Amino acid sequence: MNSWYHSWIAAIRIARRDAWRSKGRSALVLAMIALPIVGVSAVDLTVRSSQLSPEQRMERVLGAADAKIRDSHMGGPLYQSPDAQSYAPVGGYDDYDPGKGGRDEAPAAPQLPAGSQSVKDSVSYGKVRTRHGILDAELREVDPTSPLVKGLWTLERGRLPKAAGEILATNAFLEESGYFLGSSVTPRESKTSYKIVGVYELPDSLNSAQLLAPPGTLLAPLDRELKAAGGMGMNPQDAYLVKVGGDGFTWNMVKETNAKQHLIVESRAVLLNPPADSEVPLYKEQPKDMWRSGSMIGPTELAIVSTVVGLAMLEICLLAGPAFAVGARRSRRQLGLVGANGGDRRHIRAIVLSGGLVIGIAAAVSGTALGIALTLGLQPVLEGVIGQRFGHFDVRPLELLAIGLLAVLTGLLAAIVPAVNASRQTVLASLTGRRGVRRANRVLPVIGLLAIAGGAAIALFGTVSKMGATVVAGGSAIAELGVVALTPTLVGLFGRAGRWLPLSPRLALRDAVRNRGRTAPAVAAVLAAVAGTVAVATYQHSKEIQARSEYVASLPFGTGVIESHEFTAYRDVPAMRETLNKELPVAVRADVERTVVGKPGCSPYGDSPDCGRTEIVIPKEQRCPLYGAENGPSSFTLAQRKELRNDWRCQEGRFGVAHSTVVADEKLLSVLAVEDPGAVAALKAGKAVSFKKQNVRDGKVTVRLITGQGEPVPGAPNDEPPAGVDKVLAVYQLPDSVQGYGLELVLPATAAKNAGITSVPFGSYFTLDGGASSEQRQRLDGALDKLGLDTSVRIEKGYEGDDSLPMLVLTVFAGLVTIGAAGIATGLAQADAEGDLKTLAAVGAPPRVRRTLSGFQCGVVAFMGVVLGSAAGILPAVGLRLTERRAAADLVQNGIENGWSAASEVVPYIPIAVPWTTLGGLLIVVPLGAALLAALVTRSSGALARREV
Repeated sequence: MNSWYHSWIAAIRIARRDAWRSKGRSALVLAMIALPIVGVSAVDLTVRSSQLSPEQRMERVLGAADAKIRDSHMGGPLYQSPDAQSYAPVGGYDDYDPGKGGRDEAPAAPQLPAGSQSVKDSVSYGKVRTRHGILDAELREVDPTSPLVKGLWTLERGRLPKAAGEILATNAFLEESGYFLGSSVTPRESKTSYKIVGVYELPDSLNSAQLLAPPGTLLAPLDRELKAAGGMGMNPQDAYLVKVGGDGFTWNMVKETNAKQHLIVESRAVLLNPPADSEVPLYKEQPKDMWRSGSMIGPTELAIVSTVVGLAMLEICLLAGPAFAVGARRSRRQLGLVGANGGDRRHIRAIVLSGGLVIGIAAAVSGTALGIALTLGLQPVLEGVIGQRFGHFDVRPLELLAIGLLAVLTGLLAAIVPAVNASRQTVLASLTGRRGVRRANRVLPVIGLLAIAGGAAIALFGTVSKMGATVVAGGSAIAELGVVALTPTLVGLFGRAGRWLPLSPRLALRDAVRNRGRTAPAVAAVLAAVAGTVAVATYQHSKEIQARSEYVASLPFGTGVIESHEFTAYRDVPAMRETLNKELPVAVRADVERTVVGKPGCSPYGDSPDCGRTEIVIPKEQRCPLYGAENGPSSFTLAQRKELRNDWRCQEGRFGVAHSTVVADEKLLSVLAVEDPGAVAALKAGKAVSFKKQNVRDGKVTVRLITGQGEPVPGAPNDEPPAGVDKVLAVYQLPDSVQGYGLELVLPATAAKNAGITSVPFGSYFTLDGGASSEQRQRLDGALDKLGLDTSVRIEKGYEGDDSLPMLVLTVFAGLVTIGAAGIATGLAQADAEGDLKTLAAVGAPPRVRRTLSGFQCGVVAFMGVVLGSAAGILPAVGLRLTERRAAADLVQNGIENGWSAASEVVPYIPIAVPWTTLGGLLIVVPLGAALLAALVTRSSGALARREV
């Protein structure tokens, strides 16, 4: 035991001295191993520091209160989980009537024990005018002077509001709005301005744009102004922060509040000391696992992450391995002396392995220290990215130790092969510097071939199995490892091309083949990087071609639409249209209006009792039977469903429904490229025009005006719209070949007025005289922002997807890794072949030979790695695309069996396309660039050799 200990201590001392003497090589290997450690340790520190303790979370959610109570909108007794994140009505949802939930009624204040304190906390959303235009912001009302709100936010500068008209604003709001402390803010629908007297921060939501005002000074006045303008009102979400004293809000009090007041309670006492599962009624009705959120990382994601980490470690080992091999070779005389003085193979292996151990420990220490320093230095930036302040800087020594051990393991793995090779050399060969001739390993190529065949088979099996991408990724990784194992043999095959090459490339290729222990790992490292890049590039390029094929234009080419998304801003639509004409070269503009049931500012979704919507009633005999049957498509046999899918009544448009009914004139048909003269004449004559023939029967169409949500029609089929007032209009039906681009019915203004259908402006369709430049679009967006309207402008330009940027990024990434790996191999080759270079100089070779040889050495390694990596990278991309093709075919079959639309009978076009441009860049530009770079950084002349004694 004592001998073993002392031998390893001596080996470590020798390895430490060698690492210090070869500082450049040691620093290179240390940087390769330490870089992932920096990233992983920084991620670990960030994740752990962002995880709040229960006490910290309670302070940010409850402030100084004992509990937070909010309405469940269920209107009856309920059960809740201890953390108040899950709840359900008593008895489950089978007999639950959501109509009794009272969602439109403001929740009453909770009934609390005598002596309790409470403060109301109301939050709503609204649009606020800013220096740039309009901003969606949270509007909050709570008493900022109440002691119960302490900890909910942090006042950074300024003071608390003291009177009506004074508010607080978050830093995020000031950054997005362009305002500052002391500015005046005006909500979109309000004539009242509010002065910002203080700036605060929400530690749990740093990116939240929020305004805070004392109770009754912001939401209530804004609610009155919105309702006066015909809008919906604010509808805030109210909660109550309460303090009851004593033991706090106990679990029994929570259950009583659930049962009697139908409210949800988030209690400090319960969260800090949760009850047993047997005491939670919610878990008795449904298993606890049903209410538990799923894992963030599933089996597929875990398999992919594990594969990526494993391949990253493999690549580092492959790049670091040659460095240890060259180090062992340059120390062969020293290792020979160890053998001459009684050391055996165990000691030789220990010395080389100690080199990996020393570098690994140094990488672990430096990488971990740098990760901690970076996390501390970038803490404000990291907090801004994750959107919340750290609870505290949480350093987990055991986790950092495990991450550091990964670096040590990587260093040891990289040194294993060089250690074994060094121990096999005889003492005589080590002392004389003769390398000898070793027979090639015949087992490794066989293993490589078996791994390639097995991995390819597994990947192809994954294309037809249920596990899909996981099996494909695993099989592709096995096949790539097989190519890595086969690399020394493949390098030897490349060497046969040397007979046709000039002197310098022939010398470089011969040197690479003779020193496969150094060349093969570098080639394999380039192979691994290029294979991943080619796989992603092939997959991305295939997806790009598929997306181009599946693209459906939302409008005719060169046509645009501008519309307002604010239902209450219909009065400002004319100004919006004038701004469009001013900023863009509009050739034809067709103004459109939407139908309204109720007040002019009503939403068309019928989500208020005073508002409603219009809906086109399809004649009963023209409805698709698949959806009108009592049990839907399952009411029919497979043969019947197949026949009905081809029925004209069940055909659906490619565009969906953007606006089922609009009020416009014949200009709209011109913009939509409708050249039917009958449709134009119909609109001019005050007759409606229909794009969907299922809606029309005997030249008539029925538009139903539904108030509120409407009531179901007694005895009507499942697809019958709710009851309302029907308006029957004469209509002109366009041919099936005419596209409506999401429109179903166009009403002329006279027809709508005669039928008693109210409409208000909401946008315009237009064509351009030429095109719209980027500068014109920017000016238009700026002018619309100044109007303070929530608008959108779309101009159909055809398919604009472009994979050139991702492909360029991937190519550059692969190029950098390839040049780096090839450069490492070249540097090691120069250090290893210094004697050969001096021999060339001694026999009269010109100085440029050294530079040329160096460039070709780097280019040869890069070229071999790129060729093998390109071939290996095709397999996973093909496997993933075949998996998607099988999934699409299964979806189509499922659609046939369930009676979906006829379009589902067509298997989507899922191509497999090779990005030849990217491959060309990798195969030609990258090796050439690596060779030129190596030649440029290499000195033409070397130092004179000293004769060895």
